[in-house]
Amino acid sequence: MIGTTSDLRVGAIVKHEGELYVVLEVEHRTPGNKPGFYQVKMRNLRTGRLLENKLLSGTPVEFARLERRPHQFLYRDGDAFVFMDTETYEQIPIDSSIVGESARFLAEGQTVDLVFHDDQVIMVELPPHVNLRVVQTEPAVRGNTVTTALKPALLETGATVQVPLFVDEGDIIRVDTRTGEYIERVKEA
Repeated sequence: MIGTTSDLRVGAIVKHEGELYVVLEVEHRTPGNKPGFYQVKMRNLRTGRLLENKLLSGTPVEFARLERRPHQFLYRDGDAFVFMDTETYEQIPIDSSIVGESARFLAEGQTVDLVFHDDQVIMVELPPHVNLRVVQTEPAVRGNTVTTALKPALLETGATVQVPLFVDEGDIIRVDTRTGEYIERVKEA
């Protein structure tokens, strides 16, 4: 699908020099009496390499056709993560290099979107917030429940996040998967 530089948005997947890139930042600049341009920062989806480009306003841009399908994360098998299609029950092993940073907040049984391009998985998209159990943290001290001080907490996925002092082991907390920050403590159902 062809568009122009004015169609560029953060998170868009574009084809550039035969490779797929995700747009991280895009800024339109108009320097004095010179023609306007877009300053674009992109990350190569295959290699992870960052690229910064200046594109003149109106330059054609090729957007990749992507398909998102819900899959359930089943388990980790060595260097692969095994997902199951929630409609066909087909199991798909995905290399850890494709899962990338998403692995920090990926718990067994969790539903995520696998992003396909030409029937190949190129990305694992987590929901914006996930609920995870705290497996290890320092115990809360009586009287330290209303302060803004933080302490590290190890989650069931192996990730460590900073949490308020009142969070204890066994608590379930909501984490922002984009920033890795604690949002709130969640009551168990």
